Amino acid sequence: MIVGFGALNLDKIYLVDKIPREDEEGYVIDVELHPGGSAANTIAGLASFGVKTGYVGKVGSDAEGEMLVEDFRKRGVDLSGIVKSEGRSGQALIFVDRNGNRAILVDPGVNDTIKFEEVNKELIEKAEIVHMTSFICKNGTDSLESQKKVAKVAKAVSFDPGLPYVERGLEEIREIVERTTILLPNKTEIEKLVGKDFREAAKEMIEEGVKVVAVKLGEKGCYVTDGKEEHFIEAFKANVVDTTGAGDAFNAGFLYGWMKGKSLEACGKLGNYVASKIVERVGARNYEGIDPEKFV
Repeated sequence: MIVGFGALNLDKIYLVDKIPREDEEGYVIDVELHPGGSAANTIAGLASFGVKTGYVGKVGSDAEGEMLVEDFRKRGVDLSGIVKSEGRSGQALIFVDRNGNRAILVDPGVNDTIKFEEVNKELIEKAEIVHMTSFICKNGTDSLESQKKVAKVAKAVSFDPGLPYVERGLEEIREIVERTTILLPNKTEIEKLVGKDFREAAKEMIEEGVKVVAVKLGEKGCYVTDGKEEHFIEAFKANVVDTTGAGDAFNAGFLYGWMKGKSLEACGKLGNYVASKIVERVGARNYEGIDPEKFV
């Protein structure tokens, strides 16, 4: 079982003619609503692939929260770790242009307020891997502190820090990093976090106690290492429509391979494969018809 622990956001995707710069105007072509949140997208993908999954997170008592919970329910995700509270559910306003480029504004809502006392400990104990991603922490650091405590008791941790945690600095997230089995940053994130080229940064993370580092390189694919072997794995060709959730899809593919006992290189290829399929569709959870077993 893989349990996710991260923000739950309703993605409001605006397909636009262009992403305006300061004092520029553009126009909206279409609007779509999709459940989102980085760890949540990855868990949705894994559930679609038949992996047993659960989630730890918080939603508000509103229509957005109901949509977020209902999507997981349809996918068969264990909902016992999701807390409902007063307040707004998290939202992300995502602007996507015709080339698939995007700009995002996030309203964290109640996401930042999940305390360790609210975390379903039994669900964490069941998990073979707890997959964590960042919270914005605009309204305090309760959620980050909860993740640090969960990292101490989880059997294994996969961690995609995202820019919100990277910008807080390594010291702020060291307690999670030191207990991370699989680190899943992109190139920009790991270089900013460590202050070195991504290969050197990956080595440093291994020295910090991380077992495996998989660096997402966008259209160039990925770089994976466990300190003993390393692989540069080319991306698959794709007709890009929307890059929203590409990194989350990579994580789903990589973790699927890991749960199946695949080699480090095979896990990287699976990550690239799933990401290449998701960018050809609008929405971060449009996994229908994507079958990693066929690729394996």
